[in-house]
Amino acid sequence: MQEPQSLHGHAADNIRFIRDQMSRAAQFTAVPGWGGVAMGVTALVTAALASQTGDRTAWLAWWFGDAAVAIGIAAVTMTRKARRLELPLLAAPARRFALAYIPPLVAGAMLTFVFVTNGLTSRLPGMWLLLYGVAIATAGTLSVRVVQTMGIVFISVSAASFAAPARFGDLFMAAGFGGLHIIFGLIIARNHGG
Repeated sequence: MQEPQSLHGHAADNIRFIRDQMSRAAQFTAVPGWGGVAMGVTALVTAALASQTGDRTAWLAWWFGDAAVAIGIAAVTMTRKARRLELPLLAAPARRFALAYIPPLVAGAMLTFVFVTNGLTSRLPGMWLLLYGVAIATAGTLSVRVVQTMGIVFISVSAASFAAPARFGDLFMAAGFGGLHIIFGLIIARNHGG
């Protein structure tokens, strides 16, 4: 015959259960608005510079370089915002956000290789906008609503990019990675703590 659990032990189990449930329900709110603005500015500069080159290898180098800069900006600004708001970046909400965000980006990297090796480099802007939009929209379901909305707008810009002649790729890259990051970054900064 088992002895009944002590009141203290029962309370501790209940507290653990409540904490776990709250952690699962929590939103990831460390999406950096000002970081989005900075990423948008670098994308506008890159679009202007990349559009001046006629060489597809140089064009790719400009955009890969901007992606690396954007990753750095996002990492630094997300870490700063999380510290300021006292949000742990390794907690369940951040892990769930990452698990929704990263797979579409990995798919984009894989498809970039396929597009380049098959001579479809001019259609990369639409694919990059599409899969980045999917990453933001899916991860955005675990964050504040404006993040998901941003992803949906990226997907719409991607559709317009695929419908337009390929020569407008840099214009769509500027509109999406530049303009949308700036607009939504300002909204997030203003309404969701920077």
